[in-house]
Amino acid sequence: MKTKTIFVCQSCGAQSPRWIGKCSNCDSWNSYVEEAMSGPVESRKDIVFKDSPILLTDVSIEQEKRYITEIKELDRVLGGGIVPGSVTLIGGDPGIGKSTLSLQIACSLSQQGHKVLYISGEESVKQTRMRSERLSTKENKSLYIVNQVDLNVIAEYINTMKPTVVVVDSIQVVFSAEISSTPGSVSQVRECAAILTHMAKSMGMALFIIGHVTKEGMLAGPRVLEHIVDTVLYFEGERYSTFRILRATKNRFGSTNEIGVFEMTSGGLAEVANPSEIFLSERPKNASGSVVVPILEGTRPFLVEIQGLVSRSSFGMVRQKAQGFDPNRLAMLVAVLEKRMGLNLQDKDIFLNVVGGVRVMDPAADLAVAMAIASALLDKSVNFDTVILGEVGLSSEVRSVSQIAIRINEADKLGFKKCIIPKNNLKTKIDVKSKKIELIPVETLREALNILT
Repeated sequence: MKTKTIFVCQSCGAQSPRWIGKCSNCDSWNSYVEEAMSGPVESRKDIVFKDSPILLTDVSIEQEKRYITEIKELDRVLGGGIVPGSVTLIGGDPGIGKSTLSLQIACSLSQQGHKVLYISGEESVKQTRMRSERLSTKENKSLYIVNQVDLNVIAEYINTMKPTVVVVDSIQVVFSAEISSTPGSVSQVRECAAILTHMAKSMGMALFIIGHVTKEGMLAGPRVLEHIVDTVLYFEGERYSTFRILRATKNRFGSTNEIGVFEMTSGGLAEVANPSEIFLSERPKNASGSVVVPILEGTRPFLVEIQGLVSRSSFGMVRQKAQGFDPNRLAMLVAVLEKRMGLNLQDKDIFLNVVGGVRVMDPAADLAVAMAIASALLDKSVNFDTVILGEVGLSSEVRSVSQIAIRINEADKLGFKKCIIPKNNLKTKIDVKSKKIELIPVETLREALNILT
């Protein structure tokens, strides 16, 4: 009997009866892979929900206890700890620290008495133990490790052991024998993740899944995965930089605005309690193009240095490059400086860098970016003890920003003496803890440029 096949896009999961070069659904090129069509898979009765429908008013809304990992940066991103029965997907570039963080989570929870099952599909048991030794973890009497990729065997382990937390490293190597496609394909990833998710929900165990990313930086196979899981965590940062930023792009149990800052050391990922000091530790003194801005990520303020560089273009087309900042936003601010302030930038190459590998999305950084570019062009520096914040409009007006008191207090804590803020923020009372920091209100971008020395 001839086996029927179908072509499946490995980026979005779209199907086609024949191979096509460009996916009509996600516009990916050469992403279609031939897979054998599998018949109907018999449902697994041991992992199907058995709860009966109940009235919404009868559902208990008591605060559910979370598992605290004692990794404060992670607990903050998760919304206060791990929710029992939740499914968390951890993604990031190769070598950025996904497996390291997962093993640290497993070790920390096992030391608290939770039964943890760590399923390593890519490393042997001895290799995982060696990594554990490098992390200098304490004795873990309730942490179980197994090297397995067969989903049926993994399900048997989970049903037999009934662990509190399960870590799967990684979902791309796990396969189900009922599906004829190769491990890592969309069909395998989708089916394996769905079955593991059903088990987590029905048994009330917390599940961590590590997912690979594509060369474009997206989770492999899986926009499908992001819809299945409860929480999606992304590791950001340069692979060869020591700092890592953990960001939640989806979280059903907390805010998606929180971030965690880690430093990669020989002993694993170390928490950075005060990232502002780290990001500003090597800041040059009285250098043009260097500006500090207090940004807000969720409820957490920290200060970052923004560096601008303007040089004469040697080619026919000028370049505008931004690292850690939206290039479209940069182009808009350059246009405002040129049109409203009269600065000659039309034949200049403009480079912008946010120090430390941080990605700034806060509109309060607009004024700092504009000041960094103007400072670099005019070769005039901003005072070393000054921070700048404000949103810039197309008419060069400086608009108010949210939660300004938290930002000012963070700057004051690090010893800054002056803070340039939008004038409209003074219409409401600003609860500043210290009177040592001087607030300088500005209404337009031109007023801000006048403070350049």
